[in-house]
Amino acid sequence: MTATTLELSLGPVLFYWTREDYADFYRAAADWPVETVTLGESVCSRRRDMKLDDWLGIGRELAQSGKRVVLASQTLIESEADLRDLRKLCDNGEFTVEANDQSAVQRLAAAGLPFVAGAALNLYNPASLAVLARAGMQGWQAPVEMSRDDLTRLLADCHEQGLEAPCEVFAYGHLPLAWSSRCFTARRHQKPKDRCKFVCQKYPEGLALRSQESREVFTLNGIQTLSGACQDLRHELPTMAEMGVASARLSPRAESMAEVVAAFDAARRGALPAPGPLALVEAEVCDGYWYGRPGMDNTRAVTAP
Repeated sequence: MTATTLELSLGPVLFYWTREDYADFYRAAADWPVETVTLGESVCSRRRDMKLDDWLGIGRELAQSGKRVVLASQTLIESEADLRDLRKLCDNGEFTVEANDQSAVQRLAAAGLPFVAGAALNLYNPASLAVLARAGMQGWQAPVEMSRDDLTRLLADCHEQGLEAPCEVFAYGHLPLAWSSRCFTARRHQKPKDRCKFVCQKYPEGLALRSQESREVFTLNGIQTLSGACQDLRHELPTMAEMGVASARLSPRAESMAEVVAAFDAARRGALPAPGPLALVEAEVCDGYWYGRPGMDNTRAVTAP
């Protein structure tokens, strides 16, 4: 396989921010060196500050700045109201949808609309990818726990079978691991889920869950569980390009995201810094899944001289 020109994409904001925070963030993102921006609420339907029209407005502004815009669907569908919102999203008429749930796939396929398959669909083999390609899939995200070696084999198998839909890898941010019908953040504040008073908005980068050894094992984000450490695959961007990966996803954080994007942009152009956390970004780093190890491992730190 020949190397591809690796693009950078900005994933949806996973945390619950204010309308002003979203506006400021995407106003700045319009000038960042990323080719694709994915918008929308993919975690919790109770986060209603931003309506579909608000996301469409931001999307139009980003599109005018030359960005490819995608709208993310909710990952966990729990009610008829969620399905109604999903139908509106799929029928937006302007932007491609990232399907993070099979109900979104069904809606988009039935309407004959192209879509991007999100990592939560758990696509591990060419047979699954072929089914979704026939349904209209135009791109897909590798599961966050898939190793470099497994993905290399999968991409090679897809190439042999003529499945050429672009693949995206989650390259930076707290890894999305699981979703639940319960809201962990509300429970932390002793509030029922349906009367949570949106306490997750107090944590613009999630609520750290520490082990008895005071290690940040997970990050709680409402109904979503994320990794405690922040995945950083900057040094793997040249390898991804050689493998045939089309895009590296950067998951937004509340602080210093411009520096993160700049560092990844430099890395894809060959300017690789010494191993270590990104400047101005205070977070424990992990890369274990990529190397076929426990996800929380920091392999570069273990192997550094």
